[in-house]
Amino acid sequence: MKPDLGPAQRELHTIWVMPLANANSYGSAMGTELDEAAMPADVTKTPVPAAITTPSRVEAGIGDLEFTDGYPTGETAEKLRDHLDYLHGVETFMNTIQGVSTYALREGFLEAGVLDNDVLIFSELMDSRTLALTANADTVYFWTFLDLSQGPLVLETPADTLGLLDDMWFRWVSDFGLPGADRGQGGTYLVVGPDYDGPLPEGGCYVRHSRTNHVLLVGRAFINENPGMDPAPTVARIKEQLKIYPYAAGGLGSSIGAYLTGKGALGQPATPQSPRFVEGTGLAINTIPPNDFGHYEMLDALVQLEPAEALDTELAGQFAAIGIVKDEKFAPDARLRRILDEAVAVGNAASRTLGMGASPTEGFRYYDDESAWWNMLFAGGFEFTNPPPHVTADGIKPFPNKGARQLHSRTSMFYTATCITPAMCMRLTGVGSQYLIANVDSDGAPFDGAKTYRVRLPKDIPAARFWSLNLYDNQTRSLLQTEQIYPRAGSQEYPSPAAEAEPDGSTVVYFSPARPGEVAPGNWIQTDPEKGWFVILRLYSPLQSFFDKTWRAGEIEPVT
Repeated sequence: MKPDLGPAQRELHTIWVMPLANANSYGSAMGTELDEAAMPADVTKTPVPAAITTPSRVEAGIGDLEFTDGYPTGETAEKLRDHLDYLHGVETFMNTIQGVSTYALREGFLEAGVLDNDVLIFSELMDSRTLALTANADTVYFWTFLDLSQGPLVLETPADTLGLLDDMWFRWVSDFGLPGADRGQGGTYLVVGPDYDGPLPEGGCYVRHSRTNHVLLVGRAFINENPGMDPAPTVARIKEQLKIYPYAAGGLGSSIGAYLTGKGALGQPATPQSPRFVEGTGLAINTIPPNDFGHYEMLDALVQLEPAEALDTELAGQFAAIGIVKDEKFAPDARLRRILDEAVAVGNAASRTLGMGASPTEGFRYYDDESAWWNMLFAGGFEFTNPPPHVTADGIKPFPNKGARQLHSRTSMFYTATCITPAMCMRLTGVGSQYLIANVDSDGAPFDGAKTYRVRLPKDIPAARFWSLNLYDNQTRSLLQTEQIYPRAGSQEYPSPAAEAEPDGSTVVYFSPARPGEVAPGNWIQTDPEKGWFVILRLYSPLQSFFDKTWRAGEIEPVT
């Protein structure tokens, strides 16, 4: 029978049965020196599982790592320091492509004399002289960067467009046009930057907030309903209807009643202003981000340009670890520069592998593993978290949220393309656009510009508005540069002849350095014998047969 102990005795009894090291520490803390010899004989050290220890020598891919009872040797510590910088360098490249790409776009505009709030418009469509990630040669583009650093801007949008607003980290801010709140009728949007804390209107416009002071606006307008598919009427509508001007607090959407009750401001509405338009067709301009050390320099410039609050703290931690920090100078020493040069080479190689659809385990294939056609957005959606929801007769059916960013989907997207919006990957018929990419032929080999290939698209191609195939340079991911400056084929008869269908309703398109004699001009896209290439199939206003896959694009087959 155990004796009945008082409180003080119970506390002392607890000390005696503690492990020796803890008992001595406790005793010292209490001002009492405990005699080890007086400890009970059955007190033993706590067993230490091998799994929580570090061996004295560890074999690793970066070399042997050595420790003295868990403490790293000087050589090991130096080796791991270098390796951590290398890992952070690779992570930084792969996880910041989206921001560096947006910054490179703006730099390309500025170098061409297109200032913030100016609009670069492609009146005769974009051709291959413009280096821009997977842009198309089918629609009238209009692009600008809105500068919100001096206050909100009012944006009046043209009718019948597909438009979007993304911040400088390629995060979606808003759609406008057909998928937007104005539903293609044209509308008034108020775009508000992160530092504005003044009054906002009660109504009369769609208020959109950005986490960055600069916002990319991209619009695509159609020509397929114009006589002869002439882009001129579309361009005229954009120039007439597009307005960009500063917001006047207390004017648009602000009632006198709100002012009198102390809930708003009072002022005169601002006068709508047309932006300065700069012609883009034929413009030799580079908007592609660098794949070398310049990536880190451009990233640093973006970090310095925008508020620190615009950054995701976890993401910012990756590049802070290599010295890219808001309001601090990025000046890597020779050791770090050598490491980052290697890191950017590996990061670019990994990103290119993802961006070319060459990684077989990502679930990017659209049909099945036997098909080359793929799209990374159906794995991660526009936020790179979950696939886009199914659209059923009963409404939206979302996928379960797994709570994780699909990093490879994001890297793949922004290595290959620009802009992000739900309209690029939603499973909704008759609105937006859908894309399938092919980088290899039916045998799994990358496309050789010296060879001839063909693809058969079955009849009833599922695009209510129009469809197209555009060819891209493997290196630049921009429209392939050949004598055929609009490297496309499709249902539109401008800027190249429309593709002709076969008697069975299918359409066959050829890819080769020279047009095969029996092939109609609209059914051929020219390749460069010295260049690799890939292709994107675009479906504007896609139909249900695309989403349920009852219509399936043929594989691209080598002919010679």
